[in-house]
Amino acid sequence: MPRLDRDFFRQSAPDLAPQLLGKLLCRRIGRKVVRLRITETEAYYGEDDSACHASRGRTPRTDIMYAEGGHAYVYLCYGIHEMFNIVSGSEGFPEAVLVRGVEGHAGPGRLTRALQITRALNREDLVASRRIWLEDDGFSIGHTTAPRIGIGYASPRDRARPWRFTVQ
Repeated sequence: MPRLDRDFFRQSAPDLAPQLLGKLLCRRIGRKVVRLRITETEAYYGEDDSACHASRGRTPRTDIMYAEGGHAYVYLCYGIHEMFNIVSGSEGFPEAVLVRGVEGHAGPGRLTRALQITRALNREDLVASRRIWLEDDGFSIGHTTAPRIGIGYASPRDRARPWRFTVQ
């Protein structure tokens, strides 16, 4: 199956997030490749989005969000869960898509445990990597939109943005 190329990831996060639904998140674990279909995503878009980690500017943690689209941004949440994001857009503008679910694993912490995604994969180039990548098998599916969740710290405007996308 064809891997997603750099151009695919150069879209803005709000445009990329729904297009990732139905794509295959592929992870090599030992000699085996596990492929799971993406079922839920959320977009985070720039320093003006108070829900985005880059809203306070560039830091060592958020530096990868300023990279060219197609890189992994993996961080630890609540000291417990690894969270897997896909950097999107052009180099220099911080944005990413949080992958919140894959088939059989609802929730970003559950999916990273199932696919053994850790911070060791932070900054991984998803276009060239042999450890983690995305594929398109031509599958398409409808989706719903809703406000993002778990961002009570964000401004009311940013909490209301319909940037969570879920397969129907």
